Amino acid sequence: MAFSYSQRSGHGAISSEINMIPLIDVMLVLLVIFMVTAPLLTHAVKLTLPVASSEVSRPQVKPLSVSIRADGSVFLYDQAMDRAELLNRFRAAAQKDSTIELHLRADTAVAYGRVAEILSDASVAGIQRIGFLTQPEKSAP
Repeated sequence: MAFSYSQRSGHGAISSEINMIPLIDVMLVLLVIFMVTAPLLTHAVKLTLPVASSEVSRPQVKPLSVSIRADGSVFLYDQAMDRAELLNRFRAAAQKDSTIELHLRADTAVAYGRVAEILSDASVAGIQRIGFLTQPEKSAP
């Protein structure tokens, strides 16, 4: 802060002014420090990603194939089932082989909640490997 006597007032009053140059210098230094250190503060998630091959892998065990129609009816392979029976089948299959896969096919009109129920039942039963089956897109002519 700088003090000086005012020549205009004639009474010899002290006028105080804030010298802005040192404040601007400090702000620029802080800006540069934050610009340099901000990228270092980002949190990175360390992952070991699997290597994918272009070959289709054939499972050793026949996977569970679940289909859900647009009306919400559920089929294990080609057999219609209710939720309780499907959960029992999931449990039996998971006890038999802990690495069994679930292949889930759902109609595009099926509500997400219905698919979530099946996924939840599979998780409760101990099935950890789940795949979603889809149709490939048709390429434009």
